[in-house]
Formats: sequence, C-alpha cells, structure tokens
Amino acid sequence: MQAEAPAVSVLVVDDQEPFRAAARFVVRATAGYQVVGEAASGEAALELAERLRPSLVLMDINLPGMSGIEATRRLTRTLPDVVVMLLSTYSADDLPDDAGTSGARAYVHKTDLTPDVLRSVIDGTQPPGF
Repeated sequence: MQAEAPAVSVLVVDDQEPFRAAARFVVRATAGYQVVGEAASGEAALELAERLRPSLVLMDINLPGMSGIEATRRLTRTLPDVVVMLLSTYSADDLPDDAGTSGARAYVHKTDLTPDVLRSVIDGTQPPGF
C-alpha cells in the first residue's frame, strides 16, 4: 500500500475577506491542497509563514502597511523553500517594477485563480502573466 503524499499547505494573504473566501474555495476545490492559515497584512503573513511553514503562499500585492511585494521578498529570503504566488487585479503589464524581482514564482490575476493554476505553480510550470 502506497502512502498518500502530504497535502500542499497554503497560506492566503489578502486584506479583503471576500477574496480570502474565494481563495479558500479554490484551494479546497484543489485535490491535495489545504488552507493552513490566513493573514490580512504583510507583517502577519511573515509571522504566520515562519510558524506554519506553508508550501504555497497566495500573496496580494496591495496590503496595508508592508506591501505584498516586500513581504514576498522577506519571506523568500528567510524561507526559500516556500513558493509565493503574487495576486492582484493589475494586468501583468501594470505590475510594479519590483514585482518580478520579489522572489515570487508567479503572478496571477485574481480572476484567473483556479485549481489548475495552483497546481501549475507548485509543479513548476508557471502560469501566464509573470
């Protein structure tokens, strides 16, 4: 009998509860993925990531206080095995200049977040837009 692979643990970071709810729904609809925590700021995301050690962080770019880009930069420096996906309503052409150097593996428009996109980020086939 073969052991099941451990679930991909996901930390959802967004200051808007409606989007966190939508992200939870997408994660739950993705076989083998589970939400292990949620944060509404970059600072809280760093604290939770340190404690929870998620496999994947869904990080909004625009957060109160520390931006999602800066939080991603710090998180990937201290926890290099954690995969970060930046999310926003920006088109890829309108992303802040430093988004591409933040350490995130991918950028996805919030409306494009699907189970297939989650799997493609973890398995290394980057979704379009980054």
